[in-house]
Amino acid sequence: MKASKKKSADPNTPRPRTAARMAAVQALYQMDLAGTDVSEVIDEFVSVRFRDTVAGEDEETGDGFETADSVFFADILKGVVRRQRDIDPLVDQQLATGWRLVRVDSILRAILRAGVFELMERPDVPARVIINEYINVAHAFFSEDEPRVVNGVLDRIAHKLRTAELNPEQ
Repeated sequence: MKASKKKSADPNTPRPRTAARMAAVQALYQMDLAGTDVSEVIDEFVSVRFRDTVAGEDEETGDGFETADSVFFADILKGVVRRQRDIDPLVDQQLATGWRLVRVDSILRAILRAGVFELMERPDVPARVIINEYINVAHAFFSEDEPRVVNGVLDRIAHKLRTAELNPEQ
């Protein structure tokens, strides 16, 4: 799989990693609801959803994944699956008393899992970038309190996992 390097002059076209994060959340949601295998989901997204828009095709019907970085996308999915037993308890600890990750909306759960995975295993991406990206993903799906939940949970986890980066004086 080769990551797409295609740049677009359209400011509404998402950057490759932004598109990959959005696709990863949708893929994790699909895996959660349908029980689809990670390899099948990666193959489906890369072969169908990440293809370039065909000339003459109605771009209004596209999902915006044409620019997605397929390698980054696959890394997030495989990483969430591999580290889910470490990720879920971290998220559970940050949720309001009486709430567990299994009770959270499936899309919100996918957003939190992907964000925590990146905080855990992608030190090449600044924590604040990860948090902002997943807040933006949450805004794409929700208009209520969910983006604030994403911000709060990921920020608290980032301060635990990346203390030196976020609190350099400590």
